[in-house]
Amino acid sequence: MPEEVRKRGPASYLLVLPTWVVIGAFFLLPLVIMLLISFGQRGTYGGLKPIEDLWAYVSSGDFLANYRKSLEPLYLSIYWRSLWMAVVTTVLCLVVSYPMAYYIAVVAPAKWKNLLLGLVVIPFWTSFLIRTYAWMLILRTEGLANAVLQWSGLIDHPLNLLYTDFSVMLGLVYGELPFMILPLYASLEKLDLTLLEAGNDLGANHVQTFFRVTVPLTMPGIVAGVILVFIPSIGQFVVSDLLGGAKSILAGNLIQNQFAVARNKPFGSAIAFELTAVVLALLLAYAWYTKKKGQEVLL
Repeated sequence: MPEEVRKRGPASYLLVLPTWVVIGAFFLLPLVIMLLISFGQRGTYGGLKPIEDLWAYVSSGDFLANYRKSLEPLYLSIYWRSLWMAVVTTVLCLVVSYPMAYYIAVVAPAKWKNLLLGLVVIPFWTSFLIRTYAWMLILRTEGLANAVLQWSGLIDHPLNLLYTDFSVMLGLVYGELPFMILPLYASLEKLDLTLLEAGNDLGANHVQTFFRVTVPLTMPGIVAGVILVFIPSIGQFVVSDLLGGAKSILAGNLIQNQFAVARNKPFGSAIAFELTAVVLALLLAYAWYTKKKGQEVLL
């Protein structure tokens, strides 16, 4: 154990106490409440049904009914759709973001870097909901996208771009792109360019240098970007609700519908807790990875 750790006194723990209070009040406590609700039953008019015999309820296994229900084929198909769309969104964001981050961090002149980074974060200045509504106007039958395609002669009649998996994917990639660019930029900015020159001097071409030197050295930024994009993508419900309509229901929509429409809080809590468990597992895996590599956790 390091010497500075052994010498920690009460004052050091008092300094972190406000942080733990905030985490406990706004994260851990709601999580525990959600877990307890997930073991309950829906009341006749919503809410929770009173449990008369707690021991019989627990011993019979009825307290796991919501979790068993969440594994039915109907819901598994929704989870699968959420998973593959989150994976594809993450891959597309990585493919699009890496060249952009590389250009800003390595190629662009120093005087332009702040401007380019500002352009990356400009979308955060506007509500994500408003930006999603803007995509609805662009993708609808008489929207800008179809107007441009018809004007260019590429199509003869408007395409059904809205309320499809394509529109949902487009909205997800657009919304999560900055969360991939920023950690990649932070990692690429620390890149030692002399290592790239050394690779070229040793006979490696640009492609080999990229995959054997650049990518491994920027792997912490890649992993951080993947986590930052994948987690909100798998729980997203605004984009799929507005751009996908009823044709593209994701796990986030299922949870929202259970609370707002079906008024089945126990079942909605069970699904939400399962999704939270997946997210926490990803964060723990990322923390383990960064600790193994000797890197600081970026999240």
